[in-house]
Order: sequence, then C-alpha cells, then structure tokens
Amino acid sequence: MTCVAQSTPETNQHDLKEVLKQTQGVPFYQCTEWAQALALPHPTLAKLPHLTKEDFRQNSPAGFLPDRFNLATLAQSGAIEEESTSGTSGTSVRVIFGSTWWAEQEARALRQHRLIRQILQENPLARRAVFTTPGCSGVSCYARWLNYDQRILGQTLFVNQSRIPFTIPEEKYAQMAEETLRWNPTFLDVDPVHGMAFALYCERHQIRFPDLRFILTSYEYTSVVHRRIMNRVFGVPIINLYGSSETGHLLIEKEDGYMIPSEETALLEIDSPQSSGIGQLLVTTLTNPYLPLIRYEIGDYVEKESRGYQVHGRMRDALLDQSGMIVTTRQIDELFGDLEKVAHYQLRQNSDGDCELLLLPEKSGDSLTETMAVISERLKKRLGFAINSQSVSLITPEDSGKFRLTARFVQK
Repeated sequence: MTCVAQSTPETNQHDLKEVLKQTQGVPFYQCTEWAQALALPHPTLAKLPHLTKEDFRQNSPAGFLPDRFNLATLAQSGAIEEESTSGTSGTSVRVIFGSTWWAEQEARALRQHRLIRQILQENPLARRAVFTTPGCSGVSCYARWLNYDQRILGQTLFVNQSRIPFTIPEEKYAQMAEETLRWNPTFLDVDPVHGMAFALYCERHQIRFPDLRFILTSYEYTSVVHRRIMNRVFGVPIINLYGSSETGHLLIEKEDGYMIPSEETALLEIDSPQSSGIGQLLVTTLTNPYLPLIRYEIGDYVEKESRGYQVHGRMRDALLDQSGMIVTTRQIDELFGDLEKVAHYQLRQNSDGDCELLLLPEKSGDSLTETMAVISERLKKRLGFAINSQSVSLITPEDSGKFRLTARFVQK
C-alpha cells in the first residue's frame, strides 16, 4: 500500500460517512492501515490510504466482497456478473458486479451528453455496433467465433472477432461491413484503433451507414489520428467515454472536448498534481456493493480545469523529456493534430531517452517522408532526444489486445 499524498478531490453531493459505509464487513479494509484510517473520528479522503493495483490484483474479488454476501450463492442465483479486466497494467483480474449494474452505470454516463441523451430519449432501443478486441467476457465483447445471430445481445451487435485490425483480410472486412449495414446501427461503440481501421475500409469502398448518429470511443486512449479518420469517413460526432471494468464509466466527452464526470457512479480525485495540473486519478466507487473501491489508483494521468477533465493516458506509458519531466501520451498525441496520411503510430523511448517512432500509413506502402520529417522535428523539440522514425506495415498490440501509442522501456 502507499502513503497518502496531497490530492484535489472532486466536490459533490455525497456524504463521506455514507460512502465509507461501503467498507463495513469488507475483508480488505480490515487490515491495520485501513482500519486505523477508517476509525478516525472525522475521516477525509485525503487521510485515507490509496488502493493500489497490486492490492486489487491480490484481493479481487473475494477480498472486496462484504461478509454479508456469499460469492457462490450470488453466482448461482444470477445476482452478479463476472468479468475480467483487460490486463493493460498487468495480470488480468476478476471483477464482479450486479447483473444490471453495467448497463445502469453506462446509461448514467451517456445521459451526461446532450446529443446522446436526446437521441436515446427519442429512440430508447437505438442499435449499437461494437468494434473492439475480442478479449473480454460476454458482457463487453466476444472471444470466440460466433455467427451473426449469436453475436447479437439485445440491441447490440458485436462485429469484430479479430485481435489485430491491420491483419484482417479484405473479405473479412467485407463481411463486417455487410453485417453492420444489415444491423443499421444508430451508433458505433469502438476501440479507436479498430474503429479507425474499419473506417478506412469503408472509405475505400464508399460505404456509409444511413442512420448512424454518433461514435463512442472507449477501451483505450483515442488518438487525434484515429478521431480524424473516423470523423472524415463517417461525418458524425466522435465522443470519448472513459472508465474501466472495475470502476464503470467515469467521464464522458462534451462538445467542447472536455470531459464531465458521472457523479452518481464515483468520486474522483487528482493525486499530487504537477504544476501543470496533471496527476494520478484516484477513484472511489459508489454503486457496486460487491466491489467497493476507495481511492483506487486506476493508473491514468488526468488533468482538471474549470471546463472539465482531460485524460492524459496510462501512467506507465508516459515518457521523460531531457530534464526528467514526465511527458504524457496526450502531450505527445497533440503533436499529430494537423498531420494527414497517418493511420496509427507508436513512439517507444529507450532507457537513454532516444526514441523510435513507428508510423502506420493510411495507404499501404506510403513512405510518409514529409510527414516523418515534420513529426520527428516536433518530437525532438518536445523531448530533447533523438528520434529514429520509420514507416511500417504493422504495429502489434500488447497481450491485453490494446495498443500503446507511447511506451517507455528500460532496455534498448
């Protein structure tokens, strides 16, 4: 466990004593450090320990289940769903939640966005098509080969069944496009890399979806590169939805690009913010009685301004500039904002600071010579280190199925 550091809490209507009642009878919070902190006469979030990723891995789900519940009984009765985290920050971990909780917390987040709220009020049965890495449970996506009818769950069609979008053959993309046209979705729910690759296929074949109103991006960091392509091809708003399997959806993007919290779902804090305002996001969940998390280190850098939040990407993916200051994925990604022809990229920093930039072109075989020169100069100026760039035909994901736009390695 970690020591408490200065943080900036999100003020809201929740009474802290009521929030901390979630810890009663929970084995994990009975350990000495937590028990002493929770026993204070006037506890505050800032005086409580952090719940680390390692704490979570070692104790979920049984260690966070209040003693008034029995895991086997809950499972047999159908009261809970079980899922596994993607393993982006390490080993995949089992999480549990009520059988209707995932849909309920997602609906709360979606209602925060004016356009989505209006669309779903007009059409509560709006159809969704999902494009993401097929590595989750049946709650979020499918991990085995199923036919079209088997991949329909309520108002959702799970389209993609391939892990790496860049290796999907054209005939498979043709099938995916035909299925999506047949389903005629109101919105797409995409991993941004999978959504971008599907958009490029649709652009090559002039495929549009007549009733498409918006696209949700989630699952991993959405680059300006991915957003530009999907907006160009589909011509609808691209809206980022941020959260995790263990916490639910926490933030949703507004029309101005800033994100607003789903305050009924969680309390948010930014721990030890730098002078720039960027710090680690801490999450205290409010609505999942089977997995109460207090000051959970979700593993992302976040910034809060008067207009809202900005997500900066995974902490482990942040780079270092020549002065030793952290440079987040978002700060790197902003440098790609006006660049054309790039479909995807990865910037990898060696232990000595020098970087290797892999650029995946929109059109196969494009050397991206001019683009490479421009972005390499920008990155060198931002980081202060040498940039070795190349145009490639494939960038592979992590074992979790997610892609890393930026990555810092110990060894060359």
